Amino acid sequence: QVQLVESGGGLVQAGGSLRLSCEASGRTFSRYSMGWFRQAPRKEREFVAAITRSGSLTNYADSVKGRFTISRDNAKNAVYLQMNSLKPEDTAVYFCAADPDYGLETSESRYDYWGQGTQVTVSS
Repeated sequence: QVQLVESGGGLVQAGGSLRLSCEASGRTFSRYSMGWFRQAPRKEREFVAAITRSGSLTNYADSVKGRFTISRDNAKNAVYLQMNSLKPEDTAVYFCAADPDYGLETSESRYDYWGQGTQVTVSS
């Protein structure tokens, strides 16, 4: 089992940057591919980015491609989401999730473990 805790959210002006972190418990973190999802008010949760177990491959939603970067540090049991050029429409609760399979999945049903989320608010 994996427990995930996100941090790094906050309030930022449009055009600014934030770096989200997700720390995992346990010694099997490197066996999981990881993903970031987000849920805006009155909207369904949506895929943002994913990374394979080794970190060699990544996948992004079209809406964040070129602005967000997902990375991981298996020695620290952590995955990160660097968010640049933020827009008001990026406002949401951001969740990290763990997938025991190969990875780069965009469907939340493929992820077994979830964090509690961290709020990101981008003002115009």
